[in-house]
Amino acid sequence: MATKHWSKMAERGSYLGMRFLLLSYRILGRTGLWIVLFPVVFYFYCTGRVARTASLDFLRRVAQYQHQTTQPGFWQGLKHFMSFADSAFDKIDAWTGRISAQDIDYENHALFEQLQNSGQGAVFIGSHLGNLEVCRALSVGRYQVKINVLVFTHHAVEFNRTLQKISPNVNVDLIQVTDMKPELAIILQQKIDAGEVVVIVGDRTSTSVSQRVSYCDFLGAPAPFSQGPFILAAVLDCPVYLLFCLKHKNRYRVIFELFAEQLTLPRKTRQAALQSVIQRYADRLAFFSLQAPYQWFNFFDFWQKDDCVSRDD
Repeated sequence: MATKHWSKMAERGSYLGMRFLLLSYRILGRTGLWIVLFPVVFYFYCTGRVARTASLDFLRRVAQYQHQTTQPGFWQGLKHFMSFADSAFDKIDAWTGRISAQDIDYENHALFEQLQNSGQGAVFIGSHLGNLEVCRALSVGRYQVKINVLVFTHHAVEFNRTLQKISPNVNVDLIQVTDMKPELAIILQQKIDAGEVVVIVGDRTSTSVSQRVSYCDFLGAPAPFSQGPFILAAVLDCPVYLLFCLKHKNRYRVIFELFAEQLTLPRKTRQAALQSVIQRYADRLAFFSLQAPYQWFNFFDFWQKDDCVSRDD
């Protein structure tokens, strides 16, 4: 029996819940809200079988890949859930300006400045590892560049709109998409030509169409990665960068890497080239996942066959 696709899993929360979280955070502060929120996180962990199983599966794969003798169990899974909840506070801190440039360590900072000074548009490929919100919110202060973020669920749009009410001047445009259609490519090409940035995640498969994936080695086993983001990046004919933001001891490490000056997928060797490109992304994602496994926020079976999941509501 097919399980549900990640995009069709019931969101355990609501728009009102997000507003309540924001209000409580403003009143109680981070420490006070954690005292109130811990029982809620514990409840979701104990009752959320699918997410809990996915969490432990990922952590155990990491342990096996690193040849660890101790296997993660109940408490490590709970720590994973707490890390996810804590990332929501980081989002709020980023949008409210509580995270400053002094809290961030930039890798390849000169590379980003070079791109900004060139006035050239680019594609940033991110993931659900760490917290890209920190990069988005800080762009309004340090880097005056328009950012267009492709999001794939209504929940993501609502959450980000809630955060944007905190800081309406953040120069970010959210674009909700269901599939990589030609019309979308035209719109995004206009934004690239205007010197803007397009951000898309590379670790989520299509919300509407199965089998548009490449199976790449990820932590020792084949996992499905969507071809869409990489085909789109090739069509847009611009530089492509990888972007990660990992947290370590209340500091944020922004990793910015050049992935390709231009992605090319020759017609005769298209599938082989695409496989190679996506495998390079999977390798970098695995590299940083091993550095921060508790900041892996894909709470579903990441390795399941893409044609064995249900995309029906």
